[in-house]
Amino acid sequence: MLSADSAAIVRATLPVVGASLDAITARFYETMFAERPELLDGLFNRGNQANGEQRRALAGSIASFATMLLEHPDERPDHLLARIAHKHTAVGVTDDQYVIVHKYLFGAIAEVLGEAVTPEVAAAWDEVYWLMAGALIAMEARIYAEAGAHNGATWRQWRVVARRDETPDAVSFLLRPADDGPVPPARPGQYVSVRVRMPDGVHQLRQYTLSSVGDLRRITVKCVDGDPAGEVSTLLHTTVRAGDELTLSAPFGDVTLEDGNAPLVLVSAGIGCTPIVAMLDHLAATGSRRRVLVLHADRSRAEHALREDTLRLAAERIFWYETGAAAPDREGLMDLDGVDIPAGAVAYLCGPVPFMRDIRGQLLKAGVAARDIHYEVFGPDLWLAAD
Repeated sequence: MLSADSAAIVRATLPVVGASLDAITARFYETMFAERPELLDGLFNRGNQANGEQRRALAGSIASFATMLLEHPDERPDHLLARIAHKHTAVGVTDDQYVIVHKYLFGAIAEVLGEAVTPEVAAAWDEVYWLMAGALIAMEARIYAEAGAHNGATWRQWRVVARRDETPDAVSFLLRPADDGPVPPARPGQYVSVRVRMPDGVHQLRQYTLSSVGDLRRITVKCVDGDPAGEVSTLLHTTVRAGDELTLSAPFGDVTLEDGNAPLVLVSAGIGCTPIVAMLDHLAATGSRRRVLVLHADRSRAEHALREDTLRLAAERIFWYETGAAAPDREGLMDLDGVDIPAGAVAYLCGPVPFMRDIRGQLLKAGVAARDIHYEVFGPDLWLAAD
């Protein structure tokens, strides 16, 4: 809970701070990496740094957290914090790094806002930061404990049992622990971090949703164009073969398939099909009798990764392709007009943010309750940053 004095100051200064957050976070990352370059080796995604996504996501989370503290002073926004906490644990964020971030973030605030940052203003925003940091540290401690780790991700070597080319730019790797030990539990919808050493010697992490959570793990990787955004996916595509080993974290992620009897609507676009296929695989393996409707959009049939898996696992499905669609598939962008959305359905969405925004609106119009629409974002949560 934010103190009354700090709440008044944060309310008064939020418009100015919010308008300057992009400049503040840009300066924050620039200064921190200049003085602590080791943080780019195995922690921060330099692709997200280059395209500005991490900066925008950080700015959005700070502004959203401060706004929620003001609008709901007696509540903690756990739904916001949980997603951030899972992203942090997937890359191994530790308690001491919050102190480092505080130092450079508040240095950037003072530098960008200048004399507007009085001692009282600094103290109020300091309280906001440590309320957020403290809540995240507590959440992350619980998540690490559940994963069998303490204040740092659990890294383990996994052997590639098989490689399958799904499309010209998507490949699946079937994995088992290299030590032949037990496979840790995972829930459909969770993701793992893959840690690789790049040609320049720097370690980079990327998160990939598990496309199967059975006795063997499977990740399906889409090759992303450009450097550094696609440097890890390109390396995996061009160098990893059966018999090789990959370094993986424990599974993390809070957007997972919940037990129940309600009908399911599983919606995806592009490589967003990966958690959906994991959910379908789990439902089949457990003998679920829930009604499941699968809706997927892609550029073309040839570019639809895991299409055969979806055909095998989903009795009710509709596919939309921008080009080359043939009956029973539909041509163009996903449009739910005329689609029979089951009453009382729970929906899971995964794909580009603009796609999910549009489909969420369509699902609401179709009668799906807002509380029953769950979504997952690959990379920094720019949906949050844009709100």
